[in-house]
Amino acid sequence: MTEKPEVVVIGAGPAGLSAGWELVKRDVPVTIIEGDSVVGGISRTAQRDGWRFDIGGHRFFTKVPEVEKLWHEILPDEDFLLRPRSSRIYYNGKFFDYPLKATNALGGLGLVEAARCIASYAAARVRPPADQSNYENWLVARFGWRLYRTFFKTYTEKLWGVPVSEMPSDWAAQRIKSLSMMNAIVNSVLPKRNQTDITSLIEEFQYPKYGPGMMWETATDKIVKQGGRVVFEEKVRKIHHEGGRATGVTTTVTGGYGPGAGAPESSRTDIGSEYQYPADEIISSMSFSSLVRVMDPPVPDHVLAAANALKYRDFLTVALVVPESAGFPDNWIYIHSPTVKVGRIQNFASWSPFLVKDGRTCLGLEYFVFEGDETWSSSDEDLVKLATKELVELGLIRASQVEQGYVVRMPKAYPYYDMQYKSNVDIIRAWLAENTPNVHPVGRNGMHRYNNQDHSMLTAMLTVENIIDGTKHDVWEVNVEEDYHEEVSSGGAAKR
Repeated sequence: MTEKPEVVVIGAGPAGLSAGWELVKRDVPVTIIEGDSVVGGISRTAQRDGWRFDIGGHRFFTKVPEVEKLWHEILPDEDFLLRPRSSRIYYNGKFFDYPLKATNALGGLGLVEAARCIASYAAARVRPPADQSNYENWLVARFGWRLYRTFFKTYTEKLWGVPVSEMPSDWAAQRIKSLSMMNAIVNSVLPKRNQTDITSLIEEFQYPKYGPGMMWETATDKIVKQGGRVVFEEKVRKIHHEGGRATGVTTTVTGGYGPGAGAPESSRTDIGSEYQYPADEIISSMSFSSLVRVMDPPVPDHVLAAANALKYRDFLTVALVVPESAGFPDNWIYIHSPTVKVGRIQNFASWSPFLVKDGRTCLGLEYFVFEGDETWSSSDEDLVKLATKELVELGLIRASQVEQGYVVRMPKAYPYYDMQYKSNVDIIRAWLAENTPNVHPVGRNGMHRYNNQDHSMLTAMLTVENIIDGTKHDVWEVNVEEDYHEEVSSGGAAKR
């Protein structure tokens, strides 16, 4: 390009800040607009009374060299810890390895149930479900009905709030594509290390010592130091477009920061006022449905209907302070008991000792909810009581061990995949391509794709190359490979 464009980036999560970093490295003028008072999106690190909470858990592992390079441009090597990867399933009072290992899973179920599961698996191999377009049948074809009901159904329905049979198998394409009983058997039999012929799960990962938010807080500081602008607590109200191009963004001030990161809260006297940001290019990580709703002039009715049909699953963490002895070695444990609401439990000390305090740890109980439902709307006090009760019911702690509790809510944590989501996304993509081709959706919510952090970052990095270098990367092809999202293979680099 002969002239550097003025770029507006919407959202200061991993995708938005990756775009901002790549732009300031090229001396391209950029303004990043964040509706919240903190950066990082779902990858932020919440802080309460000196405790730090990772929202959802974020392993820093990638098969993409460019993403790895960016992480280490932002944080020095000494700020990363190398942590062991450990996860288990808690079912019927017992712990099972996750991902499943055949000998461990079948051994823990007992001889009779193990025999039934093997017979069920064999039957599914001989006569798999004919229609594997829904997630239930996809799983049954790979594990059989009995193992599916034991190790997948309860947790998946907690996560998404609907029967597994109503979910498309697309979700598996991005998260667990190569998961199968046969792979579990192979991984159980062969040595963990030095495998050369099969794909295996990573055994360790990098982690910023003060949590993932450390990465994005540092990125924000570096972007500002290199001339970029980051504004907080401004909500995008309009994206203006005419003549087949977006021309700028209008925001409304909702909080105490001014244009430019770091303005003292007391200096902001214009809450409720509007700001306008002209733009040659707009990179958007705001939710895909919200992007459609702020278009000015408005989008046609059928496009708006597609946006309104997109759904999200929301999330909250109840963090309980307990003695260090009440923790466990896992990063998290998946709870498959249908008698409790909690879906997953993190031990923050297993992520980093810098997140907790001497002699104590925090157990983070994760609840998958819909914004506004009974659990979401409960008081923090009631949620702490619920989490304590459920930990006691699971036999993991005594109630007297809980010293303090905190609640962190995260709306729109997971783009929801129903049977119509893909057609709705395609309708919106087609309208954007025709009417505002200089609006570039990136990231998890920005594209309504259940991407990992590194995939979200990659969509933003490739978008910057498209804008500045004139490349033709198809960012919608990121994370469609048929590899498990935390697997490594001897076969070479990941596909794009």
